Amino acid sequence: MKTVSKGLEFDPGFAPFILAFRGTVEYLYLDINKFKNLSQRKMKFRQYYKKFLELFYNNLGFYVGCLMWAAYIKTQPEQEILNNHCLGGEYNEDENTSETDFMIKFLELFPKDMKYFLGINYNINPDDMKILELYKEFLTINKGFVNSKTNTDILLPEGIKTAEAEKFKDKIDEILKSENLSKFVDCKDLIL
Repeated sequence: MKTVSKGLEFDPGFAPFILAFRGTVEYLYLDINKFKNLSQRKMKFRQYYKKFLELFYNNLGFYVGCLMWAAYIKTQPEQEILNNHCLGGEYNEDENTSETDFMIKFLELFPKDMKYFLGINYNINPDDMKILELYKEFLTINKGFVNSKTNTDILLPEGIKTAEAEKFKDKIDEILKSENLSKFVDCKDLIL
């Protein structure tokens, strides 16, 4: 007897663990900048810089997880994508990539802020920027998933590795149990 699959979820369980990166970062910088005295701004930045990094790596992990999930579902026979909240929507590229663009800009400026406020040299991991650029390309080539009805409709960026993608689901499930999306950052070598 042949079993018929009901489909593949658009989100395998990331949504409950996504943190509002842009809004939180903007709020924290507003709080830092409300002080006129540089030493007070430095003190505030010192209080917040770990939160900036926590937020950044949570969202970067989400992006790695999404790319892994997309690569995994491409290994499966054609199936409907379930619960795609983007399906049938209007595509606007600026809106579609705004969060990723914000994270790219943040990553470019953060080392300068670390040096200015804390006197610490902070080096960007080039792989972090590669993930952001891959994810932005992923969003763009899929036009915000407004026409993605089946897993075969999903397009992958050319720069993504898919050699072991059929095994990604187990790793995704394992990380989701931890409720910590930043753990996906440790998996970036699987797709880069």
